[in-house]
Amino acid sequence: MSIRIGIVGYGNLGKGVELAALQNKDTELVAVYTRRDPAAVKPLSGVPVYDVAELEHHQDRIDVLILCGGSATDLPVQTPKYAAMYHVVDSFDTHAHIPDHFKAVDQAARMSGHVALISCGWDPGMFSLNRVYAESILPEGQTYTFWGKGVSQGHSDAIRRIEGVRDARQYTIPIESALEAVRSGSNPELTTRQKHLRECFVVPQEGADLERIEREIVTMPNYFDEYDTIVHFITEEELLRDHAKLPHGGFVIRGGSTGVNGENHHVVEYHLTLDSNPEFTSSILVAYARAVHRLAMTGATGCKTVLDIPPAFLSPKSGEELRRSLL
Repeated sequence: MSIRIGIVGYGNLGKGVELAALQNKDTELVAVYTRRDPAAVKPLSGVPVYDVAELEHHQDRIDVLILCGGSATDLPVQTPKYAAMYHVVDSFDTHAHIPDHFKAVDQAARMSGHVALISCGWDPGMFSLNRVYAESILPEGQTYTFWGKGVSQGHSDAIRRIEGVRDARQYTIPIESALEAVRSGSNPELTTRQKHLRECFVVPQEGADLERIEREIVTMPNYFDEYDTIVHFITEEELLRDHAKLPHGGFVIRGGSTGVNGENHHVVEYHLTLDSNPEFTSSILVAYARAVHRLAMTGATGCKTVLDIPPAFLSPKSGEELRRSLL
């Protein structure tokens, strides 16, 4: 019996969830829900599209609802709301606000008897797991997280909001010398500026003040002011030709020591290289939707994170198959 999946939101992430659901034999995409005109949304799989208001009435059609909205304004409202009606999965990624988001979603899910998984993706998500594994195994040491090289959608959007900017892509790039120092096991103290470089490709509007735009980018608080930032002005044709994809990736590295006097040094590294950030994130969401469905079948309720999910629940394979082929 297939796990019936519903998608809320059909942007890059929602389209990725559709593709991931089609790749898994035990999941079935049954519907897409949108705030746009449903007639204007055309899923590749041909599944029906409904207004989000219909979610009030479709509980008997869906096993797990995957929420594909943004973390800034969508998910803080949507996840508690729909956790009161469905088992849900979201990709809320504002690290500083995860505890508050968890509390709100947990209250809604427990009151309704549902399971809700939040902050599911690669960071937070897979990177979170690797930080926990490495720090638990090597309690004496230092953990480093590097992002990139890849397109930061939030930073790109921040540039697009500057007056005179038509479009933009911003790449977060790990600084190779910092990576080498961390991999050496020396556990260096690194500032924000020493870990990452930001490179921006900006399409200006005709007649825009380029010096002002560059100055506003490199001094933008919370985005660029703590980094060395390079700004390139390019044409729209160049942007579409050279920067249409959404690659990303990164590293979680733990340097630690063991022994009576810490004389033995160890480095644990987890590395991702992604052609498509949204499609990889979507694939994680679908795997965890399987886990949420299985957890719900055990009678569990409330909000969970990837740190609470048994790894075996992610796989379509049975416990016997996993022990034979992957253990």
